[in-house]
Amino acid sequence: MKYRKQILTLIFSFSLMSCFAAPKNSPVALNGQLKVSGTQLCNEKGEPVVLRGVSLGWHNLWPRFYNKKAVKWLANDWHCSVIRAAMGVQIENNYRENPQFALQCITPVIEGAIENGIYVIIDFHAHLKYLDEAKSFFKKMSTKYGKYPNVIYEIWNEPDYFEWPEVKTYAEEVMEVIRENDPNNIILVGNPHWDQDLHLVAEDPIQNATNIMYTMHFYAATHDKWLRDRTDAAIAKGIPVFVSECGASEANGDGRLGTEEWKTYVEWMESRKLSWVAWSVSDKNETCSMLLPNASSYGKWNDNLLKPWGKLARQSIIDNNHKK
Repeated sequence: MKYRKQILTLIFSFSLMSCFAAPKNSPVALNGQLKVSGTQLCNEKGEPVVLRGVSLGWHNLWPRFYNKKAVKWLANDWHCSVIRAAMGVQIENNYRENPQFALQCITPVIEGAIENGIYVIIDFHAHLKYLDEAKSFFKKMSTKYGKYPNVIYEIWNEPDYFEWPEVKTYAEEVMEVIRENDPNNIILVGNPHWDQDLHLVAEDPIQNATNIMYTMHFYAATHDKWLRDRTDAAIAKGIPVFVSECGASEANGDGRLGTEEWKTYVEWMESRKLSWVAWSVSDKNETCSMLLPNASSYGKWNDNLLKPWGKLARQSIIDNNHKK
């Protein structure tokens, strides 16, 4: 009887998710199935679309923010059109060591995004290479969530210590697993040295693949015009770019808050119609962490609970998501 009840509960939950429609006027209701046209992310009508939102911190360091209420707050109060679930594959208690806990964390974030009609990046948050684990993980994710237009797959956060040919081969293998279950949703592909070697991607891009984009990461107080120029050059050569992680701090996540440099970067991204995701919803004692330790796990964060970067990121998202 006990197991029968559990099975019925799972079937009921699955049925609810299967028939769920995006709320009226939500980002997913308005844009539907995303696709890549040339170098531009577009909605199902082929119109350019720009996603703006935030990344949660590593699930194994800040699991308390991995819940549906926090997602709803970010969708409604911050007006995020996308949220990134950074599933840690390194550091203690990571996905490799404790996969059940990892899935318990990211599931409510993914399903909360679906319920609120925003897009969600399922991020395999690693710096080292774990090909077998990635293939197994994305097989599960694409099987379970591939039918939802909300989903975006980020298959390797930052392949920092590898050359592009090895990263490219990894991407091709993982993408093949995803496409067996999900032929349409966007796949984000990382590149060497903190996702900043787009010039190498431009010289040898992945062939015969649709709806893929390449990630670029920046921290405005460290990375200046050279990275914008490199990204512009890659786009000019036909490389679609998605800024899946960025911040106004220095590259180590701490140091000074480069407010003016951040504004320059936002203006640049908006002028190129680049989607961007700010790092991170966490309460660490560092510049790029958005919340104070006494902030609730479930949203309802007023200005007294937001650190300077949290206030700046939130306002940037709201201002640009409400432009005419």
